[in-house]
Amino acid sequence: MFLSIHGALGFGLRAAHPAAAVRRTMSGVAVRSTAADAPTDEKKKSATPIKNEQAYDKVKMEEIVSLCKRRGIIFPSSEIYNGFAGFFDYGPLGSELKKNVKDAFWTNFVQCREDVVGIDSSIVHNPMTWQSSGHLDGFSDPMVDCKETKLRYRADQLFCSPVVLEECGSTVGYVCVMEGNDADMKKSAKTQAKKLLREQDKKGQKIKGFEFKDLTQVDEETMAMVPSPGSGSPTLTMPRDFNLMFQTNVGAMQDASSVAYLRPETAQGIFINYKNVLGTSRMKLPFGIAQIGKAFRNEITPRNFIFRSREFEQMEIEYFIPPGDNDVWGPYHEKWIADAKAFLESVGLREDLLGYDVHEGDGLAHYARACTDITFKFPFGVQELMGIAARGDFDLRSHTEGSGKALDYFDEETKEKFIPHVIEPSLGVDRLILALICSAYAEDEINGEKRNYLSFHPSIAPVKVSVLPLVKNKEPLVKAARGLYEKLQRRWNVSWDQSGAIGRRYRRADEVGTPFCVTVDFETIEDDGAVTVRDRDSTEQVRIPMDEVVPYLSKMIDGY
Repeated sequence: MFLSIHGALGFGLRAAHPAAAVRRTMSGVAVRSTAADAPTDEKKKSATPIKNEQAYDKVKMEEIVSLCKRRGIIFPSSEIYNGFAGFFDYGPLGSELKKNVKDAFWTNFVQCREDVVGIDSSIVHNPMTWQSSGHLDGFSDPMVDCKETKLRYRADQLFCSPVVLEECGSTVGYVCVMEGNDADMKKSAKTQAKKLLREQDKKGQKIKGFEFKDLTQVDEETMAMVPSPGSGSPTLTMPRDFNLMFQTNVGAMQDASSVAYLRPETAQGIFINYKNVLGTSRMKLPFGIAQIGKAFRNEITPRNFIFRSREFEQMEIEYFIPPGDNDVWGPYHEKWIADAKAFLESVGLREDLLGYDVHEGDGLAHYARACTDITFKFPFGVQELMGIAARGDFDLRSHTEGSGKALDYFDEETKEKFIPHVIEPSLGVDRLILALICSAYAEDEINGEKRNYLSFHPSIAPVKVSVLPLVKNKEPLVKAARGLYEKLQRRWNVSWDQSGAIGRRYRRADEVGTPFCVTVDFETIEDDGAVTVRDRDSTEQVRIPMDEVVPYLSKMIDGY
């Protein structure tokens, strides 16, 4: 359909081979298609990219953070004042990526479904909301303090292990490391163990393998031997609960009556609006209510970039179903797990980096019937990405008791009144963005030259197309390119780049994940009226008539 020019960097746009075949485009305009037996000298110039399949396995989190800042995706908040731990700002590309991610979620789970509607509730609710939901009494993390440095840590993110001599089986002390991937935890533990052996004149003696457990599982006797990450000495307190909600005051007075909280999750805003939505939307069971919005948690130790921060955004659905045992809620739960994974793959997450974590026993919340996490392999280890929980009727029943208002459902067919049960798919916007950046990280080699780029799915890429006039000092050429650029602007976020060699401009677009580059050249204005569209991943180029560019890109970006 289009003239294929297999060129990686695009140094010099090539005309069709004389033996090219003639085919017709969507509008019937004839174009030439490069023959399969291209000349040998042209093959040397346009090698196929050789992808480095191990690139992501070797990438460090520091490299991801550096890339995000360098390319305007994510910045540390308040950086000119030395930052503010646990808070981040999204730059020009990051804000666009974030919008695309939220739009993709909304389109998939609300716009394209007849059984889900959306709301946008306030960030500050009546404080009784959090009393009824259990957040005031039970929304906490276990915390330990270092008595020497005054630093605080989440107890379930610190792991200790005895250092046991292999020869005699005696314990010479303990090591304590922060949660991370296995390799990093073992490396840190070995460094501490070597220091411990040196201090006890046991240098060179072999030790058994580490047996890590988090600090919520240790007793006082063991804690007295566990070194603090801050001081290097056993100066940690025993774990105690730390409430994660941010407190504020509403109104002119600042006393107990004015205390309120920034919401720690968006779910409760859905539950307290259940009756309003039911009465105005004419929905019938089963149906869902979706919300995307900010949430705030006073994390003890925010870490791993935007994976765990104090201000974040959630995308949640509360899907209301009839009450019943496993035969009733089980199929709904399984279906939502499948739909959630399909969505994550549709926006570009690599299937080989996804997994499942099924919560059982003590791993379940007290109200949950079941919960399955879809996990992602980040550079710092496998972590939860999206949770799908069967919450029973806990939330609606709790708010019914707390408010005195009936939050039930009347089934017109059976003439029964009951409190619906809930399936809750919950996903963090920021975590998904981090997973998308990690999943898109790619390296390849073209003609012996290494290329780093972000292979974002076209639907969520922050910049969809980069328009490139071949030269910037040819007015008719630049005018034609500007006309196309302004036309594409009405559909997508596109960029304009006229500075530097064309290959260098391709590289700039590749690094920020732009899936397509459109080059306007001399042939465009003097000969065929067509442009060259280059694909980011394959570097393949096709020649397309100007009036077919939008339909072509629409199919490639939006799927239709």
